[in-house]
Amino acid sequence: MRPVTVAATQFACTWDLPGNADRAEALVRKAAGQGAEVILIQELFATPYFCIEQHPKHFALAQPLEGHPLVARFAALARELGVVIPVSFFERSGPAFFNSVAMVDADGTVLGLYRKSHIPQGPGYEEKFYFSPGDTGFRVWTTAFGRIGVGICWDQWFPECARAMALMGAEMLLYPTAIGSEPPAPGYDSQPHWELVMRGHAAANILPVVASNRIGTEIAPQGRAVTFYGSSFIADPAGKLVATADRVSEGVLVHRFDLDAIAALRAGWGLFRDRRVDLYGAVQTLDGVA
Repeated sequence: MRPVTVAATQFACTWDLPGNADRAEALVRKAAGQGAEVILIQELFATPYFCIEQHPKHFALAQPLEGHPLVARFAALARELGVVIPVSFFERSGPAFFNSVAMVDADGTVLGLYRKSHIPQGPGYEEKFYFSPGDTGFRVWTTAFGRIGVGICWDQWFPECARAMALMGAEMLLYPTAIGSEPPAPGYDSQPHWELVMRGHAAANILPVVASNRIGTEIAPQGRAVTFYGSSFIADPAGKLVATADRVSEGVLVHRFDLDAIAALRAGWGLFRDRRVDLYGAVQTLDGVA
């Protein structure tokens, strides 16, 4: 047996930036108190989701990974509690800006950096204004509690991202997220689709998936509002929901898995054995013409 307990948090963010970090730390401590060893915090939790509109002033929120105070704070927390924490942050690197995650191991070591690969653009989610497409490639880290792959929000919609991390040896997939209502279509609810696509990644790759999303309504300076729908969850290797949050409540989800048992199940299915990589050339094109 190789048991691991994973957790997802969800909470609302405001322009009280110290308060956001304090709230995240309190929920990490709560999760660790319930036995969690790998704890996922939502995307860009240090601030409100500033991408609702395009405002150049928000570039001032970005900082380099080296010496980043939020990463340092949660690295110290990870070391204190003996837990793994992927830390989502707005990264500045020279003249470039990225939506990034620093993977912090249970001893407080920053194992490396992942920069969001797929960058969305639409009303309420104006990310191409702020972020360059990530240049790290997909990343999988060997941590104290298993091999972990992390995709960031829009990455979660792409089966290629999940499959690539699984092929790289990921034993679980974590998705920090910021998603909610669609300002041009107030009657549209993407939550069921959002959940099902990630549960599909769990089932297709036979590994657990953890998603952490924020809650609350955030209003940008020119009045555009997005209501984030929470619904954070943990899915098992068959895609079954084993822990779920509602749309409005702050909280923590916790579930325990046996990574050795999951590895045996994955091998027994033969899904990776029977892949036909010689037939997948179309996936490497934009128009399907290999």
